[in-house]
Amino acid sequence: MSQNPDKPHSSEEKLSGLEDGQEESLDIPDQSVRKRIRQSAPGSHRDDTPKSSPPRPVSIEELMETAKGVTNMALAHEIIVNGDFQIKPAELPEHSLEKKVRDIVHKAFWDCLEAQLKEDPPIYDHAIKLLGEIKENLLSFLLPGHTRLRSQITEVLDLDLIKQEAENGALDISKLVEFVIGMMGTLCAPARDEEIKKLKDINEIVPLFRAIFSVLDLMKMDMANFAVSSIRPKLMQQSAEYERKKFQEFLEKQPNSLDLVTRWLQEAADDLAKLRCKTLPPPCSSDGATGGATTLCSTAVQNQAYLKLLKWDHANRPFPETVLMDQSRFQEIQLELEQLLVTGTVLLVTFSAAGSALGDMPGFAEKIKTIVKVLLTGMHLPFVRSTF
Repeated sequence: MSQNPDKPHSSEEKLSGLEDGQEESLDIPDQSVRKRIRQSAPGSHRDDTPKSSPPRPVSIEELMETAKGVTNMALAHEIIVNGDFQIKPAELPEHSLEKKVRDIVHKAFWDCLEAQLKEDPPIYDHAIKLLGEIKENLLSFLLPGHTRLRSQITEVLDLDLIKQEAENGALDISKLVEFVIGMMGTLCAPARDEEIKKLKDINEIVPLFRAIFSVLDLMKMDMANFAVSSIRPKLMQQSAEYERKKFQEFLEKQPNSLDLVTRWLQEAADDLAKLRCKTLPPPCSSDGATGGATTLCSTAVQNQAYLKLLKWDHANRPFPETVLMDQSRFQEIQLELEQLLVTGTVLLVTFSAAGSALGDMPGFAEKIKTIVKVLLTGMHLPFVRSTF
């Protein structure tokens, strides 16, 4: 068991794979991407799509590697499209079993530390190990050019010297903690200055250690989010090629992994072909004979496919694999579109019935839009969706 149960996994380590080109696994906060991909696995009833190669057996190693690739791609995609993306510590539900077990283990750990420090003479084994972890955390915040700060941390938090002082009864742990707090104040972001001040008001060693690790966790989150903002421009330059490469790898490993996309694009092409037949006369050859159907433009098919996503039945139909990571965004756009349609309909009916008398009133249209928007707030509009 780790000597510091309050210490979460380092977010910088999880993000380092994105900077170095290595694919490291990272849990997305809501873990919805992999879940939706599993739920959206293509079924066996494909009457209107070309039959792909039959699925081949997949080993556990291949599944784990694929899941790892999906997680990395989803993380990179979220960083690119969401300018407000931030890494946050996971918060367990208040009455969950996991939280209860974690709290019990943490309490036992800190109670053990307190009991050791109350011995006569005090036992500093656990405290020295915690100082070692604090030293590692402080060093991880330094840049290559911070040679002076690195020397100070290494000199003051020399674990061998601290062990000798503890054995000889000469260890002043409060002095070491004071140095740690000062160094944290030097390295932290300005937003953490208030937390640093609160540390100076804690007099008991065990609560102070616990508070120090809590602030260190916040500082690690700040560093991780700084890394995210730093690598975002690089990811934006390579995102299209990176995602194209990943989907190609999925397709090579599992030929039917993009069947939903195939069906979605085929439906869009069929819709365009039907529309063209209704609006345009059949094309004729030079001798006057009716020719075959003209080739559809790929851009037009793609545009039509994205328009279909604005009327997608999310409850009863799986989302196409290549846009699955943006499903929640498409749902929000779809809801906004439906609200705009309702608002426009209300305005049209109101002005048609009332005539120019109300139309000339200043602010009347804005007031109607505000009222309708309030009435539609928070509603999923199932009755509206069924009429479109």
